[in-house]
Amino acid sequence: MKKTILLSAIVVAFLCPAGLQAKIAYKVIDLGTLGGDSSQALSINNASQIVGWASSSQAWERAALFDPTGAGKNIDLGTLAGYQESQAHSINDAGQIIGWAEIRWGGWRRATLFDPTGAGDNVDLGTLGGGPSLARCINDAGQIVGWAEMRSWPWGPAILFDPTGAGNNIQLGGAGSAAYSINDAGQIVGWAESSQGGRATLFDPAGARNNIDLNTRIDPASGWTLVSADDINASGWIVGMGINPQGQEHAFLLVPKPPCLYRLAGDLNDDCRVDFADLAVMAANWLVDCGAVPTNPACIPK
Repeated sequence: MKKTILLSAIVVAFLCPAGLQAKIAYKVIDLGTLGGDSSQALSINNASQIVGWASSSQAWERAALFDPTGAGKNIDLGTLAGYQESQAHSINDAGQIIGWAEIRWGGWRRATLFDPTGAGDNVDLGTLGGGPSLARCINDAGQIVGWAEMRSWPWGPAILFDPTGAGNNIQLGGAGSAAYSINDAGQIVGWAESSQGGRATLFDPAGARNNIDLNTRIDPASGWTLVSADDINASGWIVGMGINPQGQEHAFLLVPKPPCLYRLAGDLNDDCRVDFADLAVMAANWLVDCGAVPTNPACIPK
């Protein structure tokens, strides 16, 4: 029996050598430009369609749909109102492309749904009454998120855009917020300014402002401050940037925990058990008065 087990282990080791992923090699393909000398790919969908921006022969940055073969048959996706610069930031599996395009000289940018053929039938997605806006992500249902200025705010709120360009945009956050990603379930993440600074945020897609500071959904004893949520996948996993217990800016991953089936007395961090971690939660929040200071991160509305 031991010989059989040993032989099996040898076969597995031969077929699946340790560090296999570290041995992966990649072929580099130069995606080229639109006649200029620089470009950047920002998004790729499951059909290997790639978008970003590329400089033109006039040195303008233009939204581009790249030829994935590297043969240079890149498509200039154009702009709005005849101005010169644009960028494509996201493409979904249906081939819909969003980003921004200039609408006046001086750098005013407007969230844009691009015509993927390059014929120029691009859609201005509008704002919330101000000037500039930017579309950051589009999901496979065609929902688009980003941010837009309002007349009274120099940095616009997070926004769920009306993909038809009719202006029925939904404001998701307050002054100093931005939506960076939306998954196919319609969950939206980004960041929002607070009295504690920038906070990674899960936005209410209805615009009712029932937004969740993701710092309230992690163990307070972890020592982390989650600053920005930059992407969310179909499983609800969230990645972004935060300040770790050592005070360093590090990338983070949030993995949703399955809910406890029972309410366990003394389980302060909702991990389905009572242990020393619950004592740490108690110590961290000792004598916190939510009535006096409701903005304290420990005070979570019921």
